[in-house]
Amino acid sequence: QVQLAESGGGLVQAGGSLRLSCAASGFSFSYYTMDWFRQAPGKARTFVAQISGSGGSTDYADSVKGRFTISRDNAEKTVYLQMSSLKPEDTAVYYCKASRPYGPYYWGQGTQVTVSS
Repeated sequence: QVQLAESGGGLVQAGGSLRLSCAASGFSFSYYTMDWFRQAPGKARTFVAQISGSGGSTDYADSVKGRFTISRDNAEKTVYLQMSSLKPEDTAVYYCKASRPYGPYYWGQGTQVTVSS
């Protein structure tokens, strides 16, 4: 059974840091590209960061470049999102996604991040 379980969300003051984790099971983790997306209240889900299966390639949304870092541990089947210099506009539910070029893809249930001003 495929599972993606996000954790690490919470309430933090502006300028603070959080590290999100997404633990995977039920599929060949190292073959999958992993992404983080986020969805603020009343808004569409948007791309945050991506990492290739080997971890050798990453990509970020312009809004988080220089503040967020995505990484993965294939032995632990976990992907991370280190978030620093957090802003109130980073408040959202954060989701991880596992995908291959021609499918399938899987989503986690999300973890809430709230940044207070």
